[in-house]
Amino acid sequence: MTENKSLTRLEAFSDAVFAIAITLLILEIKFPHGGAEGSLWDRLLALWPYIIAFVLSFFVILVTWITHHDLIHLVSESSRSLQLANGFALLYVTFIPFATGVLAENLTSSDINIAVALYCGTFVVGSGAFNILVAIIINGQLLRKDVDDHIIYRIRRGFRIVFVIYVATTAVAFVMPFLALAINVAVRIFLLNIRYKPTATNSK
Repeated sequence: MTENKSLTRLEAFSDAVFAIAITLLILEIKFPHGGAEGSLWDRLLALWPYIIAFVLSFFVILVTWITHHDLIHLVSESSRSLQLANGFALLYVTFIPFATGVLAENLTSSDINIAVALYCGTFVVGSGAFNILVAIIINGQLLRKDVDDHIIYRIRRGFRIVFVIYVATTAVAFVMPFLALAINVAVRIFLLNIRYKPTATNSK
């Protein structure tokens, strides 16, 4: 009972951090004041880098939250190692709004390559954090009894692939920044398709 309560508190705290991080994203979009030059329409159009960065990072954090939610629901009990690893994953999440601000500020500047590389590099750290979280959950024998080897294999393989892709994407950012951003979207879609439940075949 105590362990389940501890796990519930861990998930509740994590959800709060995700909610704060995703809310902070909108603060990077500053409403154009009347004293600025140009028409209101021109000033609104000038916000496109911030809107793109906002939508992209909103999607990133949303998928990260879904992934985290699915992982924690495979866990039967908490541990100190799990709490620390989860904290590392949340540290990454709280950094995303900063990386998003840098991206938005430089999406049309000559420093776009560096900004996108920082953005993608953030996900390298995040992917590493989630790989550590997965390793601690599995190696620490914290999984529910109904989680079979097929699920474990899919999760481990999927997260390792994502880490390698993010490292490569960070390198791509220095040459083709917009391609690197597109790859980020593809990776998130891939994460959404990792199966955390047995297939019909495996459950028979």
